[in-house]
Amino acid sequence: MKMKIALGLTALALVLSACSSSGSNDQVKIGFVVKQPEEPWFQDEWKYAEQAAKEKGFTLVKIGAPDGGQVLTTIDNLKAQHAQGFIICTPDVKLGPSIVAKAKADGLKLMTVDDRLVDGSGKPIDSVPHMGISASKIGEQVGQAIAGEMQKRGWKPEETGALRVSYDQLPTARDRTDGAVTALAAAGFPKDNVVNAPQAKTDTENAFNAANIAITQHPNFKHWVAFGLNDEAVLGAVRAAEGRGFSADDIIGVGIGGSKSALNEFSKAQATGFFGSVLISPKRHGYETSLNMYEWIKDGKAPPALTLTTGRLITRANADEIRKEMGL
Repeated sequence: MKMKIALGLTALALVLSACSSSGSNDQVKIGFVVKQPEEPWFQDEWKYAEQAAKEKGFTLVKIGAPDGGQVLTTIDNLKAQHAQGFIICTPDVKLGPSIVAKAKADGLKLMTVDDRLVDGSGKPIDSVPHMGISASKIGEQVGQAIAGEMQKRGWKPEETGALRVSYDQLPTARDRTDGAVTALAAAGFPKDNVVNAPQAKTDTENAFNAANIAITQHPNFKHWVAFGLNDEAVLGAVRAAEGRGFSADDIIGVGIGGSKSALNEFSKAQATGFFGSVLISPKRHGYETSLNMYEWIKDGKAPPALTLTTGRLITRANADEIRKEMGL
């Protein structure tokens, strides 16, 4: 009888051990895929996603995927690592149908951040939860900030050129710059003075090249204002204007993001043509999306279908104060 009891207890222990082992294999694992991992914005998103992972005890897999082919390979890679879902900012929103199909085939929950997936007709894919930025509203904030600073400096609009550092293949970028143009026009800025400077990539170097060409082609302007998709676009434009002999007093650049690049510019001993940036919170985009995905996987609580965030203008004068208010 004692032997039967002992054998029974041993068998029970093995079952419990197997259950425990199975439970450890079921630990939540989430991928966070970004298109340009070297950019400060995406590094900040990862940092706050890691904060969520540490608090909730899930595993975060950070992956950079700068082109479409790598995106699809990455999804398969996440499946092989036994992830249950992923958050992505894709390099090409037109990959939407392929990403959705691949995620479904691999049994992975899918959420997008920053750039929203579109279908074959260019319409947003509403079935994929998304956290993004109210692009046109933030663009309008940029335009209003530029117009206000122009007025303070007493600039004549007819003597001023506006560099629209553009990346129109990305809807978010187009909406931001169009919003800035709309706000400038509403403030009385002549639309004919808006100069399009298309960049090949969304970084400072490509923005510099685009702006340099545009400034060279328009020697008639005494002053320049600049806006674009992000801080990097505007920094490139500011550097180009400086290289063409314009001083900080003759340049007003307002970026978007409130990135480390912007903060570095504000910390310089002398003010530069980079006047300000509309600060958007990478904490929400990294921490909150990761938390949403975790709760979706663990508790079956689906994220909101659409969340749009806004921003606040920061300058050399108020950057530290506003960042502190926003928990940054």
